[in-house]
Amino acid sequence: MTAYKPGDPTTINRLYGRSKGKPLRAGQQDLVDTLLPQIAVPVDGEVTADRLFGDARPLHFEIGFGGGEHMAGRADMLPDHGFIGAEPFLNGVAQALVHVGGDHGERLPIGNVRIHHGDALEVLRRVPDGALSFAYLLHPDPWPKARHAKRRMMNDGPVDLIAAKLKTGGEFRFGTDHPVYLAHALMVMRRHRHQFEWLAKDAQDFLVRPGGWPETRYEAKARAQGHEVWYFRWRRI
Repeated sequence: MTAYKPGDPTTINRLYGRSKGKPLRAGQQDLVDTLLPQIAVPVDGEVTADRLFGDARPLHFEIGFGGGEHMAGRADMLPDHGFIGAEPFLNGVAQALVHVGGDHGERLPIGNVRIHHGDALEVLRRVPDGALSFAYLLHPDPWPKARHAKRRMMNDGPVDLIAAKLKTGGEFRFGTDHPVYLAHALMVMRRHRHQFEWLAKDAQDFLVRPGGWPETRYEAKARAQGHEVWYFRWRRI
């Protein structure tokens, strides 16, 4: 497969980037071996709130949760909601499990999270249409070279899929600190104005992190490096 194959992540059907980094610490490996099987998204069949959590609670989906800071923070804020996170990078999954498990006893475990170690789109396709209240795409890999733009999650195929899975009035949140990705994302979302309403009245609405939006490690790193960070919220029409 070449970098020039046409399409986007919904048609290329390939995960790019690393799946594993440095060796896991013993405690992280133990969580992968013991906690992950307990809270893993089922490998097949519909992905619904009833199936995962036993009731018809509001459902959130995070595409590529990194280290899980945002997902765990939101889940802790909203204990009566259900959160699904998907991440192909094993080290990120391990760190998210630390947060979900209670950060080594610093706080209570978080029971309303389910995790998929792998391709987010594979799970998202199994969510019934109109089932999600929130979808999140925060600081995804920008793939800054033009020939790699098809690898970006912010593309027509994934956005159409997110739109299908969100209920009317549901919210799609996107964050980035990369100016190339920012321009690309705004260009893509302009093509989806029949599906989404941009929830911004002035510049402060996308230059300041909204309340109830926990900071991710990637955002903190970007700020430490002097990067500007942008926050976007769109409502499903």
